[in-house]
Amino acid sequence: PMAAGAGAFTWVTFPALPTKRVYCSAAHRDGQLFVLGGCGDGGTALGAAEVLDLLAQRWTMLPPLLTPRAGAAALALGKQILVVGGVDAAQSPLASVEVYHVDEGKWEKKASLAQPSMGISAVQRDGAVYALGGMGADTSPQALVRVYEPAKDHWQPLPSMPTPCYGASAFLQGNKIFVLASCLCTGGRQGKLPVTAFEAFDLETRSWTRYPSVPSRRAFAACAMADGVIFSLGGLQQPGPHNFYSRPHFVNTVEMFDPTQGVWNKPSRAVRMREKRADFVAGCLGGRVVAVGGLGNQSCPLVSVEGFSLSQKKWEPLPPMPTGRCSCSSCPTPSLLFVVGGVAQGPSGAVEALCLRDMA
Repeated sequence: PMAAGAGAFTWVTFPALPTKRVYCSAAHRDGQLFVLGGCGDGGTALGAAEVLDLLAQRWTMLPPLLTPRAGAAALALGKQILVVGGVDAAQSPLASVEVYHVDEGKWEKKASLAQPSMGISAVQRDGAVYALGGMGADTSPQALVRVYEPAKDHWQPLPSMPTPCYGASAFLQGNKIFVLASCLCTGGRQGKLPVTAFEAFDLETRSWTRYPSVPSRRAFAACAMADGVIFSLGGLQQPGPHNFYSRPHFVNTVEMFDPTQGVWNKPSRAVRMREKRADFVAGCLGGRVVAVGGLGNQSCPLVSVEGFSLSQKKWEPLPPMPTGRCSCSSCPTPSLLFVVGGVAQGPSGAVEALCLRDMA
């Protein structure tokens, strides 16, 4: 498929969040964007729940979460929005799970996780939710995998991940869940080291396969999947153990994995991103991998946006985001890539979406 030309992209600016926040959870369902929890100005977890009607461009306050939380996993399941784990106002990981009933307009407590967990990666398939990894109260990464069936309101353990991780990127492709861990693990005297594990869980055989690790170790990288190819982009490169005096630095690295070939391609220099960036939003839109905002070698967050065409193997500048920020929450839909909240000077209320012109 041909990628959309750079001129086909545009930004839509929605009314600002009633509550500015970072590390919130966003879910899209049927023309509505739900924004749940997160951290406000004081850095404390919020219970605030708000919904944006995309057509009317209007926010409605919802009843607050039963448990204020930040960094939770959120998914739309039929007429429910499921919220899993995260951290509470005391910064402790949560085991609690709750669901918002869209029709009834109320929250309901559901079966808790067996262990408290923040930074869970969640994907859904055929109405079941798979929750992968996370970080527990002891701040060490977890290898836990659990599946939730709403009808039974029950979490069932599945075979653990080969590599414990939190805040991983998870992609569903066919009957496999691919998991890219780009989090920091605590590695003895070196302190925190990025994990570069890459693994897949087969939903039919219920077994894990280890793939070759991501070639270069980077923290705060972003991952995306387009046409079945997995991309690991940018990030903060930690100096090696020999480079005692060098500081972490931003990179524009692009590494691609094609599951059909089973290897990582470390593409030529020509394929690197135009901008060195970390802590940015990546997604797939209009047949391109897109990289949005984040932190780079500037004193304030980046506004720049770029798109990679798989056919032409090159990055092109796309329209800059209206509000430069990092640590954003994102929510993909087939035609819009939402970028919600995050950090500009302090917590941001910006809600903007990159889309294709004919969709706008």
